[in-house]
Amino acid sequence: MAQAQHAVREMASMLEARGVEVKYAIHPVAGRMPGHMNVLLAEADVPYEQLREMDDINGEFSRTDVALVIGANDVTNPAAHTNPGSPIYGMPILNVDQARSIIVLKRSMNSGFAGIENELFYDPKTTMLFGDAKSSVNTVTEELKAL
Repeated sequence: MAQAQHAVREMASMLEARGVEVKYAIHPVAGRMPGHMNVLLAEADVPYEQLREMDDINGEFSRTDVALVIGANDVTNPAAHTNPGSPIYGMPILNVDQARSIIVLKRSMNSGFAGIENELFYDPKTTMLFGDAKSSVNTVTEELKAL
């Protein structure tokens, strides 16, 4: 995962050089333990001031052109807001579904810990890119270089 984080930082640096504002959001329970993803971003030299807490970033997604989601599942599932019958209904999530466009990098369409499909994956604004995180980020980076 750390290699993927370095690849993400490389892509972010390229976007920033083009005038794009880049922010990072991590759900509080993402990773193998609380704070795990924060440590990986710190190891990748992600500037701390670009990291946003979930409550701070959620209001910004509706003004976001592209949300890049790497490996997340239940913590981005809109069913938490829209489906009262869902086992995750009421759970706080990253509101990436409110962005104008969403790119999800995942190995598969497999469900997350809750064992349910992620409605985000079927949203017409969502593009799925399957593969391991580092390879997928490198693919996106190469596409950006080609622009």
